Amino acid sequence: MTKTTLKLDRPGGGNSPSHQDLYAKRKQIYPKLAHGKFRTVKWIVMAVTLGVYYAVPWIRWDRGEGIPDQAVIADFASEKFYFFFIEIWPQEAYYLAGLLILASLALFLVTSLLGRVWCGYACPQTVWTDLYIWVERAFEGDRAARMRLDKAPLTFNKLWRKVGKHIVWLIIAFWTGGAFVLYWHDAPTVARGWFSGEAPLSAYWFAGILTLTTYFLAGMMREQVCTYMCPWPRIQGALTDEHALNVTYRYDRGEPRGPKRKSEDWSERGDCIDCDQCVQVCPMGIDIRDGAQLECIHCALCIDACDAMMKRVGRPTGLIAYDTDVAVEARAAKVQPPKYRLIRMRTILYTALIAAIGGLMLFGLSTKATFELNLLKDRSPPFVRLSDGDIQNGYTLKLVNKNTKPRTVSVSVKGPEGLSVKVIGLPHDDASSFEVPVAAHGVDRYRVLVSAPETGKTESLDFAVTDLETGETVTNRVSFMRGGE
Repeated sequence: MTKTTLKLDRPGGGNSPSHQDLYAKRKQIYPKLAHGKFRTVKWIVMAVTLGVYYAVPWIRWDRGEGIPDQAVIADFASEKFYFFFIEIWPQEAYYLAGLLILASLALFLVTSLLGRVWCGYACPQTVWTDLYIWVERAFEGDRAARMRLDKAPLTFNKLWRKVGKHIVWLIIAFWTGGAFVLYWHDAPTVARGWFSGEAPLSAYWFAGILTLTTYFLAGMMREQVCTYMCPWPRIQGALTDEHALNVTYRYDRGEPRGPKRKSEDWSERGDCIDCDQCVQVCPMGIDIRDGAQLECIHCALCIDACDAMMKRVGRPTGLIAYDTDVAVEARAAKVQPPKYRLIRMRTILYTALIAAIGGLMLFGLSTKATFELNLLKDRSPPFVRLSDGDIQNGYTLKLVNKNTKPRTVSVSVKGPEGLSVKVIGLPHDDASSFEVPVAAHGVDRYRVLVSAPETGKTESLDFAVTDLETGETVTNRVSFMRGGE
């Protein structure tokens, strides 16, 4: 493909001889291993998040016979989502919507306080990329060794290191895709039938997709995912302000920068010795000293690298640190910087919304009924005129039992005088109430025929269903057409 270029005009007119490529080939980044508190935090976060992701599908939770005993599973067979003691039915999908809203608001709040800390520590792309880089270092060495190996001619030493790295990457990718599948199928069942071909076809399909995407995104594309594919760097600019803590190069202290000789004092220069350690440890390959950048994920590894160098040259740490724009600007203007403002209008708003939505969800979950009644009236025909002149309406009665035990319920129908009720498939008298069994943790449907003398009016029927053991009652009202044209 021909490379397309864009020529930029000089402010004074005329075309500049320089040009900027619209499409640039990816430059390989060789991040150096950093040592320090932020690197330690990233190791801990990586271990915890990966441990949770791989282990959660194997946690068991007894729910009774015929129900998956997996603590967390989106069970398509039963059309339900289970999360430990929480059970979400299809008609309760608003809880999942509420959970997504809460997650978004929590991300907004964290961004307004600490910038892109999510990107730097807990984003799946960051976590798996960290793991892949760790494997890469194990096979090829740190930054300088990897650069030398890539430039060296192909030898057996280079071949086995490269092949070994990619094999381990593929194994990790397969574990990742396989673990994702376990959130949708019973983990032990899928694991037992995986290699014998007895697992569901969808399990193989999605495991393959996740294997390939993990391998390419974490192994080959890395920083390109964050820069070009992820929309969050562009969104977060609207969620932060000059009072948010961001990984910041304190130019008020570092400039003017330059190499430092032993005989030179620090009086006429900044603390930055231009060692480029902050650039070498950056997984995005950027220079934090250039200011706020779209590519920066705020992993804070540059802070560890800079602090280590400041200690070596006998200067205070914190040349690169979590800081606010207003504080840096105040120090540059020789003014006392303001204290960090944790409580601001946007943080109050996000916190209030999280509390309100979270409270509503908790209230809904704590008061959620274990039994539901749904009625569907026949529409074609809306009624039938019987031989004795009575008018008959048909209904589909749907009883939803969210309990793990079967129930026997009493169904009563109240409406106009002369009402007669029949349930298809159940022997009983033409009475206005009857008893039916309801299976455990499922939905039972009954065909109900209600008849009454013709009057030509439309009236209401009240269906009430009562659990004979617990006394729990649910009601529903439907229309009853009593003839007419």
